[in-house]
Amino acid sequence: MHLENSRTLFLLICLSTLAAALDDHRRTLPSRKRASQTARSVPSAGFYNPLEMGGSMLTIVDGTFPAGQGEPLNIIISGNSDAALLKDQETDGGLRNYWLSFEYAGECLGQHAGSDQAANLGDGNGVLNETDEIRYDYGDAQLGTCTETINGGGHFRYWTQNGKDANSGAIFMASSYEEPLVDEHDIIPNGYNLGRDWIIGNITGTTIPTLNLTNSSTYSGTTSYGGYTYSTSVKYISGLLNNTSDGVNHNLTVMTPDSNATDGLVALLEVKITGKPANSA
Repeated sequence: MHLENSRTLFLLICLSTLAAALDDHRRTLPSRKRASQTARSVPSAGFYNPLEMGGSMLTIVDGTFPAGQGEPLNIIISGNSDAALLKDQETDGGLRNYWLSFEYAGECLGQHAGSDQAANLGDGNGVLNETDEIRYDYGDAQLGTCTETINGGGHFRYWTQNGKDANSGAIFMASSYEEPLVDEHDIIPNGYNLGRDWIIGNITGTTIPTLNLTNSSTYSGTTSYGGYTYSTSVKYISGLLNNTSDGVNHNLTVMTPDSNATDGLVALLEVKITGKPANSA
C-alpha cells in the first residue's frame, strides 16, 4: 500500500510539473509522420546524405541566440536494417519496441514537455517537425521518462527519411544529455557527443570512449524487449557533421577544453531482429 501511495504521489507531481513545462508555442509545419508516396530504395550507405539533397545535419530550433543554431543529427539507423524494425510502432518488434530494449521510451504520460524542433533530411519532404521525443526511462518503461523529465538525462528527437526524392527509410536521431527541468533542460558540457555515446553504450553494453573515437570505431551488441531480440552493429562515420561548435545550439556551454560541441562523428546503426516471441507470425 505504501508503494502504491508513493507511485500515485509521484504521478501527481509529474503531472503538475509537466503542465507548467509544456510549451504552447509550437512550430506550425506539415504532419510529423508524412507518409512516403514512393517505394523505398536504400543506397549501399543505408541512407541518402541530406547535405547532397539540399538538407542539413543540424536541426532547426526556434529562438536561439544567435539565431539559426541547430542540434546535430548524430545517430542514424540504417535503411538496411530489418524492415519490421524501421516501422514506427511498438508491435511486431518495431522501432518503439527497439527504443525500449535499450531503456528509452515515449514521454511521461504521453505529454510533450518543451518545444518541437524540425529538420530537413533532403528527401523531398522539406522541413518537418520531429516525429517524437524519446527519453531515457531509468529502467522503468512505464514511468521512468517522468524521472528523466524532472531530473534530466539522455533523450533524442527523430525523423524518418522517406520523401519522394530519397526514400531510404533511415531514422535520423538528434541525441543529447540534458540538465534537470529546474535548469531548463540545458545541455550538459559535451552533452551532444555524450548523449549519442550513452545510447550506444546502452545498446552494446560498452563504455564508449567519447574523446578517443574515430571514423573507424565500431561496436556491436544485443538488446531485447517484449520477446524480441535485436542485434545492432555500430560504425562511427565522418563527413556528415563538422567537428565544430559553430552553429550548434548551446555551444558556449556545451563545448569543453577537450571537445567541440559536436565532434563531427555520426553513429550509424544497422539493426537486425534475431529473436521473436514464440507466438509471433
